[in-house]
Amino acid sequence: MMKKILLIEDNRDLSNLLASHLRELSFQVDLSFDGESGLSKANSNRYDLIILDLMLPGFDGMEVCKRLRRRSSYVPILMLTAKSSETDRVVGLEIGADDYVTKPFSIRELIARIKAIFRRIDELKNSHKENITTLVRAQNLVIDSIKRSVHINDRAVDLTTKEFDLLFHFARNPGKVYTRSQLLEIVWGYVHDGYEHTVNSHINRLRTKIEKFPANPEYILTVWGVGYKFSDTKIPEALPS
Repeated sequence: MMKKILLIEDNRDLSNLLASHLRELSFQVDLSFDGESGLSKANSNRYDLIILDLMLPGFDGMEVCKRLRRRSSYVPILMLTAKSSETDRVVGLEIGADDYVTKPFSIRELIARIKAIFRRIDELKNSHKENITTLVRAQNLVIDSIKRSVHINDRAVDLTTKEFDLLFHFARNPGKVYTRSQLLEIVWGYVHDGYEHTVNSHINRLRTKIEKFPANPEYILTVWGVGYKFSDTKIPEALPS
């Protein structure tokens, strides 16, 4: 089935260029040039992905993203930003964006990010169909991949999309060491030089949310000179789904 994308971007030349490339790949693309109309379209139609510019007239991209994440239905969000500061990217991810691309970017990179998001969602749907373990407990940590929820000592933990994906992948593979490049490929679906810091920042934020002492983690451990692993002293068990 043809994937449907909503592109919310106030630069009309860029919007038309991106739409042309995406339609050549058989995506159906709707355009919106400000935050308010984009939010209205997103609420009135079903989309498989929303590409959202950060700097928009009216509601900015952050506000649109926050409002979309208040809905019960989930749609992936790829954020575009001309800002290069890490703070802006982190805030975007914290409020619910699935990924980001910093302007200027290449069409090839954007398409790779889009395909990676769709591939991750398709793999998750297939895992549910194949009855792959969806509920995992590791000591006081419980992860439910269907509800996309995490609890520690019965306390709900609010994770971003990528933080959850990282944690669930680690928990299903305790003791296995992953390099940053491997995690980029597995969780983000792509590998680009210079983006390995993305893994570091996500793991640091994840630790602040699930670890009692983030500087001395119990669950996600650093393997110096290599990468990260989920502690093999806290072997997760699969629970009935």
